[in-house]
Parts: sequence; structure tokens; C-alpha cells
Amino acid sequence: MNRAALLLLADGRFPAGGHAHSGGAEAAVTAGRVSDAASLEEFCRGRLHTSALVAAGLAAAAATGYDPLLLDQAADARAPAPALRRTARRLGRQLMRVARATWPSSELDALAAARPQGAHQPIVLGLTARSAGLTPLEAAYAAAYESVSGPATATVRLLRLDPFDAVAVLARLAADIDHVAAQAADAAQHVPADGLDALPAASAPLLDITAEQHATTPARLFAS
Repeated sequence: MNRAALLLLADGRFPAGGHAHSGGAEAAVTAGRVSDAASLEEFCRGRLHTSALVAAGLAAAAATGYDPLLLDQAADARAPAPALRRTARRLGRQLMRVARATWPSSELDALAAARPQGAHQPIVLGLTARSAGLTPLEAAYAAAYESVSGPATATVRLLRLDPFDAVAVLARLAADIDHVAAQAADAAQHVPADGLDALPAASAPLLDITAEQHATTPARLFAS
């Protein structure tokens, strides 16, 4: 287990572009659905068991070595909101740049050549984890943790939430992160035999709707 690589990949200071995105938290704050630590925790828990589960499954499957182009198509099918697809590819393109500089591999080079506009971020994340010597479970952990650490950090800025409260929210979500990562990694192991339908396809319609609304908002702090 390459724990140092996992810590580096999950570090919020890893220059993969996530700092410019709130994971839907800004739209939720604007709508009044997130206003304090308690509502942030519920937002993050819902995100974990829907969009994050999907992302973790895709990342874990990519880390197994499954065809990333087929996984990229599966990611498109699981992202009905055009704004979220654009965001996923933008983040994937940024992650690809830093991944190829940090853990160079022929697999990353091949995906970059096949998807110059950017593959979906979870696919690039899984392939990055594979290039760094991480397991599919560790790739799933990185995806699951990122899905809640981003909104928590963004909410500190959006609400001037006490950073101690935001970190406490993440700590209370530890068991949920464990569960989602394990579920995603298990699903990924079934893809070679059962096909892409084995991967999670949970939906979060409110996140889809607010992502489209946020994309057309002229005054906003975060890109998504």
C-alpha cells in the first residue's frame, strides 16, 4: 500500500484545480439549504451516497485497468446535466496535467491523446491512482473524500464557517466514506464479468438542477 501517494493525491493542496469548485455547495448556500455545520453535514452525506458513489466506482474501475474510454462513456451516461459534464472534463484535464508530471505512465499518455478535451475527472483520478501504485479501493477513497472535502472547504469561505466545525463534519462522515469507498471498489471488481452496469448509477437530481442554474449565475465565487 503506497500510503504516501494516497495522502498526496487526497491533499487539497494537490494542484488539480479542485479549489475553484464547490461541488454544488455554493448553489446550496445561495438557496438556503446549507447554512451551518449541521446542514453542511447533511448536504455532504447526501452527496456521498449519490454522486460521490458514482465517481468512486468509476475511479476504482479505472484503477483496475479497465478500458478508460469505455468508462468515460459510462461517466457521460451517469451525468445528465451538461454543466456537470463540462466541469468533470475540465477537472479531468487539469488533473491529467499534474498527474503526468507527478506519476508519468503510458496509460495516462494514451488517455490524454484519446481525450484531448479532457476525460471525466473520476476516470483520470483512477488512472492516476493506478500510475501511483494505488489499489482500486484507495482510488475509491480518494474520490469519496474529495467529494466532501471540497464542499466543506468551500463552505468555510461562503459562510465564514469556523474551519474547526468544517473539519468536525468531515470526521463525522468517516464511516460513510468507508462505506462508499468499499461499495464502489466492490462494484468495480464485477465490471470485467458483468459489464459497466455493475457500477453504481445513483442520481442526485437536485445537484443536477442547481448545477445548471449555477452555471448561468453571473456573480459567483466558485466555477461550480
